[in-house]
Amino acid sequence: MKNLGKMMKQAQEVQARMQEMQQALEQTEISGSAGAGLVSVTLNGKNDVKKVKIDPSLFNGDDVEVVEDLIVAAFHDAKVKVEEHAREEMKKLTGGLQLPEGFNLPF
Repeated sequence: MKNLGKMMKQAQEVQARMQEMQQALEQTEISGSAGAGLVSVTLNGKNDVKKVKIDPSLFNGDDVEVVEDLIVAAFHDAKVKVEEHAREEMKKLTGGLQLPEGFNLPF
């Protein structure tokens, strides 16, 4: 029973650290770009769009589709970076414990 109590305490500590990490991720802003930096999108750690920057030179032409495609590409770039950052933070939290694919904390 002594070990069960210790395990429960450790689980509570991990849960508290998880909540802290999630709050920190909300405050984190990560940018992705496309078109050699002509378009950038900034997301927070929860994939909420915070900023979009578009170089004015893109508006010299009539090809709106190019701008739209660059925005999507910049968003995707930022999202990949946010996911990688979250994985790294999770790895720190779990001490490198390898969790099965698709296994997310908290439960």
